[in-house]
Amino acid sequence: MTDLILREATSGDLPAILALLAEDTIPADRETDPTDQRYRAAFDAIAADPNQLLVAAELGGRVVGTLQLSFLPGLSFRGAWRGQIEAVRIASDVRGRRYGEELIAWAVERCRDRDCFLVQLTSSNARTDAHRFYERLGWTKSHTGFKLKLREPR
Repeated sequence: MTDLILREATSGDLPAILALLAEDTIPADRETDPTDQRYRAAFDAIAADPNQLLVAAELGGRVVGTLQLSFLPGLSFRGAWRGQIEAVRIASDVRGRRYGEELIAWAVERCRDRDCFLVQLTSSNARTDAHRFYERLGWTKSHTGFKLKLREPR
């Protein structure tokens, strides 16, 4: 284990989390002005939902990673719950130090704590390094994902 602190994100973490999201280049124009109030509204909605968890990974007082963990009820598999991991990010200057591995393992344990049947995530086809990362951790490519874009972000 490392000195990485994994915890629920607070509103004070929002600028650092948005900076991690903006660092992403797939697609390059994904994020906009970090002062846009839509980010605050989304943060507030996540924080208010007991089935959502926005995670901050902190190292030496700096947020260096994040992910969103959603707990999804379902009828399939005899009413089993699933964990859904989204928006996994580790700051580029600290990659390769196994912080991502620690972050994912922590999220999986939260899913076990909630008695989830399985944990799932999606990753862009362009993220071949991420695919190797997840496969190294024991994840299986089991499905093909599809998206239907309904509109441009507002």
